[in-house]
Amino acid sequence: MNPVIETILQHRSIRNFADRPLSDEQIRTIVECAQAASTSSFVQAYSIIGVKNKEVKRKLAELAGNQSYVENNGHFFVFCADLYRHQIIGEMEHMDVSASLESTEKFMVSLIDTALAAQNAVIAAESMGLGVCYIGGLRNHLPEVCELLNIPQRVIPLFGIAVGYPAQAPDKKPRLPFQHIYHEDTYRQDRTEFEKQLGQYNEVISSYYQKRTNGKRDDTWTEQMANMLSKPVRMYMKEFVESQGFNLK
Repeated sequence: MNPVIETILQHRSIRNFADRPLSDEQIRTIVECAQAASTSSFVQAYSIIGVKNKEVKRKLAELAGNQSYVENNGHFFVFCADLYRHQIIGEMEHMDVSASLESTEKFMVSLIDTALAAQNAVIAAESMGLGVCYIGGLRNHLPEVCELLNIPQRVIPLFGIAVGYPAQAPDKKPRLPFQHIYHEDTYRQDRTEFEKQLGQYNEVISSYYQKRTNGKRDDTWTEQMANMLSKPVRMYMKEFVESQGFNLK
């Protein structure tokens, strides 16, 4: 155990922040930590848009499903998969790189690079005593988000991260058990054991919700997931991704 591991293991989503902006030094440090993340073949296929403007934040909050903490935080970061600069690189070097940029492989590289950078940013922010919350709701209305943030072709805003000084201290939400997540040498496919582990986790989650809501909620994780997955959302995504020049080949 050390301070880095302690910071990681104490992660929880913060959705209520003090009215206190991050300093420029904090913002720069968080971004530089994001840039220190591993990147496939040194491609660095992401960009980060920092949003300070209150009106832009308000509009993003509305597009993300009226989530107040998108508007009210210390700083809002938008993490984007970005192959726009690589299109420019091809033009600078007088090479046709379109086939590569439109491949499923480079689409996956851009998603992975962005996620790795974002998690570095989150750990850095939390190590400063700040709270964070990932905002996937930006994907509810990506064309409008792109227009608002002046996003070019070959760039996709994947999610936001609200960062700020916590004004709440929620309990840590229990994760799936280690033995359910970790497989050694081969993927274990014992259906009986699989369902047993999920059943045990359901009891943990139900108890967590009961305590958190004073008995107003007691649903299980499998119930929650099944209900969510039975209602497909953002089904425009394939067309949008292709319209931005990704995942065409």
